[in-house]
Amino acid sequence: MISPELFRKYDVPVPRYTSYPTVPHWTDAPTTDEWQRSLALAASPADASLALYVHVPFCESLCTFCGCNTVITRDHGKGAPYVDLVLRELDRYLELVPALASRPVRQLHLGGGTPTFLSSTELSRLIDGIGARVQIAGQFCEGSIEVDPRVTSAEQLQVLFDKGITRVSLGVQDIDPEVQRLVNRRQPLEMTKTLCASARAIGYSSINVDLIYGLPGQTIASTHALSEAIAELRPDRLAVYSFALVPWIKPAQRKFKDEDVPAGEDKRALYEVIRERLLGEGYVEIGLDHFALPTDSLARAAEEGTLHRNFMGYAERRTDALVGLGVSAISETADCYHQNEKVLAVYERRAQAGELPTLRGHKLTLDDRRRRAKILSLMTTFQAGLDAEDLIDVRPQLEPLAQDAVVQLSGNHVTVPVEGRPFLRNAAACFDAYLHAGANGERRHSRSV
Repeated sequence: MISPELFRKYDVPVPRYTSYPTVPHWTDAPTTDEWQRSLALAASPADASLALYVHVPFCESLCTFCGCNTVITRDHGKGAPYVDLVLRELDRYLELVPALASRPVRQLHLGGGTPTFLSSTELSRLIDGIGARVQIAGQFCEGSIEVDPRVTSAEQLQVLFDKGITRVSLGVQDIDPEVQRLVNRRQPLEMTKTLCASARAIGYSSINVDLIYGLPGQTIASTHALSEAIAELRPDRLAVYSFALVPWIKPAQRKFKDEDVPAGEDKRALYEVIRERLLGEGYVEIGLDHFALPTDSLARAAEEGTLHRNFMGYAERRTDALVGLGVSAISETADCYHQNEKVLAVYERRAQAGELPTLRGHKLTLDDRRRRAKILSLMTTFQAGLDAEDLIDVRPQLEPLAQDAVVQLSGNHVTVPVEGRPFLRNAAACFDAYLHAGANGERRHSRSV
């Protein structure tokens, strides 16, 4: 367990570092032409590889814990036109950067929102449309989808599997009826069990379950019950996320009473309940708040040192470019970030006009890229090298953490030991030039522990 003194010292707002610089600190946005040139450069080597992310924003109801870009509607007639827009956007990319059509897609991920808001026919048309335009790398492609068990059928899972999607992530978050009521997500455990059994029967190679700790109404007792139920379900992977209480960004969270929401050490104790149970069940702790069975490919990637982290989360390998399609989707190359329009109506208008629907982005400086590499190394391997620049401005920030045994410093190397991993984000923040340049993190980032 974390000592109260360390907890109070390090439980401060810092980023989760799915990117560096993090989105609130993007400053130098590329023009559409600059983004096109960056993507063309990334795709130019003959051995370049791609990742594709498709954002489907639609949800039938709003889960108040959610920080994703969503469109709340029960009108499923919106699905087919949206598929058309995504494929039109991909067509425009291929017109501007023809090399994308011949580079293997190593990762294809459908996220949201609720991708299974789309019907089986629409999902089939989306994946077939992508496959007709780019080179999906068959068995060498990580094909995955996020699903909401409340609106996902075995038929949809079968269609997805037949199209090469072999990994499925089930949103669960919690099983306690009162917690579910407070976060507006009523999902009986039997519903989750049934869908998980269907995925296994169909042949999915990896089943992930998403949980959240720190939700309103959660207690030690309810979290023990959650851990027991999930252990029996025995998914191949789990993501155990910290609830980000950000009512200034998500106004729906203002309906929570302060006393409903676990905070501080009480909140961290919930995570430790889940963590201890998973470790006892043989799961391996991977990076930040992820777990996997030793036989799962994500655990093998961590062991072999190929684990990567980007806007999609943890992946087994790095690709040369990530192309995000759909409203609010984020793309990435070695020297550039790019995000699509976040408002659906604006995205629709620009995609229909044949434009790349650019909202914002960031051109990475050489210093950005250097620091990003160190942060990525920490977040995937728990260690990083320190170069000459780091010894001047990063090592002094790491030294107090070393005195508290949060990190270990040896010459030009920093390691986060097992006992320091609750503070992994704090260690990564030492490399963050933007966070330490006077920008206020209190209203931008969730607390680290």
